[in-house]
Amino acid sequence: MEPPASRMDGPPRPGRRAAAGIRARTAHGVSPARACAYTVIRRVFEQGAYADRAMHAEAGAAALEGRARAQATALAYTTVQRAGTLDHVAAELCERPLERLDAPVLAALRLGLSQLLLLDGVATHAAVNESVALAKGSSHGGAGLVNAVLRRAAREGRALLDGLADATPEDAAVKHSVPPWLARMWWRELGPARARALLTSVNRPPESAVRVNTLLADPAAAAAALGVPARPAPGIPEGLVLEGPFDAHGSPQWARGELMPQSRASMAVARALAPLPGERVLDLCAAPGAKTTHLAALIGGGDGLVAVERHPGRARALGATLDRMRVRGAELTVGDAAGLAFAQPFDRVLVDPPCSGLGTLQSRPDLRWRCSEDRIARLADAQRRILAGGAAATRPGGALVYSVCTISAAESDGILDEFLAARPDWSCDSRRQLAPDIDGTDGFFIARLRREGR
Repeated sequence: MEPPASRMDGPPRPGRRAAAGIRARTAHGVSPARACAYTVIRRVFEQGAYADRAMHAEAGAAALEGRARAQATALAYTTVQRAGTLDHVAAELCERPLERLDAPVLAALRLGLSQLLLLDGVATHAAVNESVALAKGSSHGGAGLVNAVLRRAAREGRALLDGLADATPEDAAVKHSVPPWLARMWWRELGPARARALLTSVNRPPESAVRVNTLLADPAAAAAALGVPARPAPGIPEGLVLEGPFDAHGSPQWARGELMPQSRASMAVARALAPLPGERVLDLCAAPGAKTTHLAALIGGGDGLVAVERHPGRARALGATLDRMRVRGAELTVGDAAGLAFAQPFDRVLVDPPCSGLGTLQSRPDLRWRCSEDRIARLADAQRRILAGGAAATRPGGALVYSVCTISAAESDGILDEFLAARPDWSCDSRRQLAPDIDGTDGFFIARLRREGR
């Protein structure tokens, strides 16, 4: 399940400006893609907006399509994702502390630096001049500073970037653009070499994959109709790994319910539970519905499937997803997954609780700045309660899968070991930690448990 909203916790941010002024001050002479990216960056760091939702809204408002939309997305996502590294370079080149810069000025600096130092094929004059124009259109007196820093960066920035090391967690946090606490945690839990490899991987483009809805389509036929090269996902017959750009949400296959954009790691969750036709299946914390609809396909439809979602709005969206993918007969319940009681137990239960999402940093550029160690501790408390609720709903002899899209011992092995120590009537069939540096897909912890008895 995707992580819930929380406060930003990352690179320094100057004082916030009113939300209403961000889009209104678009500068003349700036490409629509850069103007859109600039607005998204400001919304993320000034308003705490989610990057993907802000991009969808702003690209729609600017009527960006095709190449322009792809360029805006690359500009915005790269800048947000690498803000920690960009701020370090900016601080080295700027005579004024970054904390004293107006928010629009820092956003223009970050956007310009990302083009000069991180993105290929961007003309230096365009990166500098249009960033200056954006600052001039949104702040008083900041354009000159942006111009001076970016011109220095064009000469000196690459050497500064190439000189960054990752010998210590603190150095690695700067080089790989993550909060220091996260680098220290992975250093402690995974060891320095593995932590470096993982930190390197989270700034690479994510794998592109889709799941074919076998209630409606044949995987081989669906792959042939995509228009982009695709290969079968190992061990997941309904999964396809795409080897070219594909707008899944804009495709006719998505509209017809034949496809679900979903990582191989996420697909592995329903496969681990392995429900059979005719069984009663419970999906706790079910929205947004990728795993719910996968479970439905594996049992041949929605009969016997109960999906639980606490938030009414998300439950409505889940219902729309079930309709789009033609899942008939499933029962959708709005309620707290930790406190529900059911008249009958279930053969298979999926516990996919809210988590920190640290396994999905490649595809969620702002997520690294939203999390904290305190938040992980709070989430772990909720995960324990929801796992207990799922266990109570599982029949003797039944199976339960506990899954979180994170790489954090407190939310994975820690939860599982504590549960098994307290519940001798449960055993663990398997547990695995997928990770982008090793498996090339999202980071997921997936454990399959079995309740003793018949």
